Amino acid sequence: MLDSNFLRKTFLEFFEKKGHKIVPSSSLIPENDSSVLFTTAGMQQFKFYYSNVLDPFKDTHFNLGEPLNSLNVSTCQKCFRTSDIDSVGDERHLTFFEMLGNFSFGGYFKEEAINYAWEFVRDVLRIEKERIKISIFRGNKDLPLDEESLKTWQRLKITDRQLIYGSKEDNFWGPTGSEGPCGPTTEIYVDGIEIWNLVFNEFYQKTDKSLEPLKTKGVDTGMGLERLALVVQYPKTKEKTIFETDLFLELKTELEKSIKVREEKSIRIILDHFRAITFLAASGVVPSNVDRGYILRRLIRRIIRLSLKLELDEKWYKKALRLIAFKYGNFYPEVLNTEKIFEIFSSEKEKFESTLQKGLKEWQKILKELKNNSKKEIDGKIGFYLYESFGFPLEILEEMAQEEGLTVSKKEFEEEFLKHKEISRKGQQKKFGGHGLKTGLISDEESLKVVKGHTATHLLLQALRSILEPGIQQRGSDINSERLRLDFNFFRKLSEEEIKKVEDLVNQKIQAGLKVEFYQTTFKEATESGAQGVFEGRYPEKVTVYEIKDEKTGEIFSKEICAGPHVKNTREIGKFRILKEEGIAKGIRRIKATIN
Repeated sequence: MLDSNFLRKTFLEFFEKKGHKIVPSSSLIPENDSSVLFTTAGMQQFKFYYSNVLDPFKDTHFNLGEPLNSLNVSTCQKCFRTSDIDSVGDERHLTFFEMLGNFSFGGYFKEEAINYAWEFVRDVLRIEKERIKISIFRGNKDLPLDEESLKTWQRLKITDRQLIYGSKEDNFWGPTGSEGPCGPTTEIYVDGIEIWNLVFNEFYQKTDKSLEPLKTKGVDTGMGLERLALVVQYPKTKEKTIFETDLFLELKTELEKSIKVREEKSIRIILDHFRAITFLAASGVVPSNVDRGYILRRLIRRIIRLSLKLELDEKWYKKALRLIAFKYGNFYPEVLNTEKIFEIFSSEKEKFESTLQKGLKEWQKILKELKNNSKKEIDGKIGFYLYESFGFPLEILEEMAQEEGLTVSKKEFEEEFLKHKEISRKGQQKKFGGHGLKTGLISDEESLKVVKGHTATHLLLQALRSILEPGIQQRGSDINSERLRLDFNFFRKLSEEEIKKVEDLVNQKIQAGLKVEFYQTTFKEATESGAQGVFEGRYPEKVTVYEIKDEKTGEIFSKEICAGPHVKNTREIGKFRILKEEGIAKGIRRIKATIN
């Protein structure tokens, strides 16, 4: 059987022989793209080469520490997509997955990319031609038919019967985030399953959705390892799913031994989510109420509920973690840190289980009453009561309701949530109002020091994420004219070397003269764009996002939801110095610092 390790290795070796530079997978937490929460595609670490912001021969690539020195690269990239969370449980949707890809920034274009793909599928993997179908972009009123791709496939003897002409929704991809390279696609299907998507970047989509032609045309391809494993390991077998491939089989076998109730959809969700949790925690994400941390919390809580439903033996979790470490450790060594990963998982599990049991008892009472009254919809007040009192997110509540043939009134739930948020906002207005200062003209010396300290706190928070863990979140702060104080989540004391690195990075960003600017948007749009924040329920509907960025490269160092005010340029802050680092509670550290 062609297992996943063989497929990864063979793919990368194939493109290395074709003159591609092999680049390691970047982190699941994007280091060069603040427009998205997670790395969702292989091309993200190369995004700025397509738009000529970075030069592959001159500029240092953040993931390599040196220039790419090539127009053509190939990777096996870790990816996570939040959009597929609700689809998990079917035969092929996943949250975490691996994407094999080859990329070119002007080195070659459609004909060569298609020829490479065809050679790999037919000559290397030896997939029979009759199992294959090809899709291309048919064009629309604004964009033409992808004629070059069509002619290339025809030269490769693809018949009209094997061709699918797709719409813009199906065969036009990108960008990742709110702007970036995009273009028509051609896709390869095997046994009706899409395995390889070849994107031809011809345009740059701006934030207003308008397209402008790229000076340098590029190739961006992606082939999901899990789907590829399915079609090569179980050819023409429709009964098998990605969960029977070698990537999941041992996990699934152990899980089925460890449960008393068998329910296929729940089994698949647990398998997907636990693997995803492992990789998110290994990447530095920790559970919280906002952005990445909220996604991790949501996955853990969903697993815990389904584990109770299946009566899962808790010993499976540690077994599963060891199996994942063994399966992936050679290629992704971060998953070998099983002790830290399990600590993150079990800590959240303990917190949620204590309220879940009570909440499930309350849910049974509510359910009985609803059925007695022949009601099919759970009103918003009941939904919000379960959320506020027992930590049931709306997604879990909807899932539980669906299992009982009920629905939840999302509109009423959101109304209750907004009422609660408004009450909290009024109670917290001073705390979240920029330390009592209004954005605008600030003239007295003490107020100016507080403003400088406020911006320095943003730099400090981001420096901690960069040096220690990307999942670090603010847990409190206090700023006056004498010093600043930041509380943050972290599981151990910082070493002297780490403190020095954090301090140096803050001072480096101060001296770089980064621009500080803000804009207003909705809380949802802010968090989806990657903005960090604190205490989701305490923000008003419209929020202000402050970005600290390098105007030369366009790189955003810090992006925070904040009421302000801030300096306009980091150089205004002066010298930053850490005075003290200490623990103040389990898993919470505090840094005191000064600026002058």
